[in-house]
Amino acid sequence: MKKNRGVSAINENKYNWLFNNTTTELKNQISNLITTGRVTSIVLDDTHPRFKEFGEWNGLGTIEFTTSNTVSNSSSPVRLNAKPLDPSSKFFPLINEIVYILQLPNSNLDDSSKTSNYYINIVGLWNHPHHNGYPYNPNELAPSQQKDYLQTELGNVRRVTDQSTEIFLGNTFVERADIHPLLPFEGDKILEGRWGNSIRFGSTVKNTNNQWSSTGENGDPITIFRNGQGIQSDEGWIPITEDINNENSSLYLTSTQKIPIAISSENEYLSYQSDPPECTYEFTGSQAILNSGRILFNTTTDHLMLSSIKSINLNAKESINFDTTGNTILQSNQVFLGSKNATEPVLLGDETVALLRNLLLELADLTNALSLQVGVPEGVALAPTNTIAATANATINNLIGNLDSLKSQYVKTA
Repeated sequence: MKKNRGVSAINENKYNWLFNNTTTELKNQISNLITTGRVTSIVLDDTHPRFKEFGEWNGLGTIEFTTSNTVSNSSSPVRLNAKPLDPSSKFFPLINEIVYILQLPNSNLDDSSKTSNYYINIVGLWNHPHHNGYPYNPNELAPSQQKDYLQTELGNVRRVTDQSTEIFLGNTFVERADIHPLLPFEGDKILEGRWGNSIRFGSTVKNTNNQWSSTGENGDPITIFRNGQGIQSDEGWIPITEDINNENSSLYLTSTQKIPIAISSENEYLSYQSDPPECTYEFTGSQAILNSGRILFNTTTDHLMLSSIKSINLNAKESINFDTTGNTILQSNQVFLGSKNATEPVLLGDETVALLRNLLLELADLTNALSLQVGVPEGVALAPTNTIAATANATINNLIGNLDSLKSQYVKTA
């Protein structure tokens, strides 16, 4: 047993020496491969002074940065440049944000040892989607801003309480205090833009204060596309959850969730004789909800088609309008106009006109004949009048028998 313990101790010492030395070597390799840089400019269009030097349009997204492994400013920073690492997925940093820099092979095919700088993730200094810029020297800030950064150091959250900032973030980017991060839930995948636009790949999370977890079971999937947070408080460091009735535009893809959307027209489903759709804010199940100030569907080469296994409901507060330069064709077993309880049938136009024309022609012949007849001697029957009257009577009776054929079997109106 003593011998075994000695061998175990020796092996453990060898393992620790190997681990420590390997870890040190690995750390050195990583530190040589990955550095950090503070962004000083970025190529977003052809107005950048080094647009041609960086490859013109092929250099979009290229940043200039100062080399520094800390967020403090160097007395004589070296300005280098780097391109986005992933050409298909780009998240452009702002000026004064910190990014990770990698040295990797470039497009110089003649010398494989040549490398270029590439940047990846923005360092989440404030852990906030709006921006993660940092001032060169916080001690030179106004007292209100110094207080802001001291508070931030305690909670690692950027807290702008006076609607101002002294961090230069770019020529057009203006910091806003009312941009809130999204509150995450277990298992979420969230992609957030800088202005309250986001995609959440989430699920039902029972016993939480969000709009979609009142029904279903934990883990029922939901996907939320949101553009704009709507009206929010100026305490932008406080996370929020999506609110379909407060967002500028949003798309909800549900499975078992109930979304409490406030509909614009309250006269929903009055046209249904039976089995109306379930109320929009009570329905639970898979559905796609598109909500915005205005919705436009447009096709440029083919048809726009709406298909439903039950019904298609058009509901508007003011009017429903159809405009076309072509034909409007409605094919249905029955059409009810004016009310779902309509019972009076409409008349066929051509049939009605033809029958009335025949009747009027017969009456015209009769009145014409009667207007020309003279009785001689007085009291003697007018034979032509009797003959024409008898013929007209038969025709009129025949028309009466055909009047029901004027009724449409398919279109009914109130």
